[in-house]
Amino acid sequence: MKENKTIFIECKAPFMHITINRPKVLNALNSEAHLLLHEAFNRFEKNNELQIATITGTGDRSFFTGTDLKERFKEGSDSFPETGFAGLVERFDLTKPIVAFVNGDAIGGGLKIVLSCDLAIAVDHAKFGLPEPKLVLAAKGGLHRLPRQIPLKHVMQIVLTGKLFDAQTALKYGLINQIVEKKNIAKEAQNILDDLIECAPLSLRASKQMIMQGIDALTLKDAYQRNFSEHDIMLSSDDVHEGNRAFP
Repeated sequence: MKENKTIFIECKAPFMHITINRPKVLNALNSEAHLLLHEAFNRFEKNNELQIATITGTGDRSFFTGTDLKERFKEGSDSFPETGFAGLVERFDLTKPIVAFVNGDAIGGGLKIVLSCDLAIAVDHAKFGLPEPKLVLAAKGGLHRLPRQIPLKHVMQIVLTGKLFDAQTALKYGLINQIVEKKNIAKEAQNILDDLIECAPLSLRASKQMIMQGIDALTLKDAYQRNFSEHDIMLSSDDVHEGNRAFP
């Protein structure tokens, strides 16, 4: 495990486990944290032995609560890498799956991180929301991702009221896949990871790329006619022939 005061990273192929470690500020992110997360996801993207990433926070009060506002006011501005908030929110070409284990409140930037992950499970006491309008802010990371994932009327209620909502509402909206009790989150997290590693890594990457590029930029007809790079890699691999032979 590689550690410092801000972030824990554990790599045990095929997984990279990332934990933000700022519980005294409810895991709010400062400039250092953004850069460290950017570097961690770069490493994950480039290392072929790492196929699935997870992200969570220290403690049980907060997953992430967005930007460290005290540091922002002290420094006068935020410092983000080119991949955006948490080194993830503006990272658009990563085809490997990322799973959020929401151990506590996901507010502001925390919800943006959930929206940037492919799967998410949350503890039953977690709260969610984008309270930026109450702080005279408007954060593009949530405003652009949210309406691509849930119905517009729900988006408007979340954004224009700035109110927090509970895990049951997040599940109803489709923002998370599952709610778990705090004592069971490690077990349920492992169950999801076990399901993922039963699938071929090349298939996961091809599937994610086709879904994300297809839904974001292409008509249905164009999506069917497009050649996707990860799909081409999968079809040219030895794995696809092994998979066909193994299928009953």
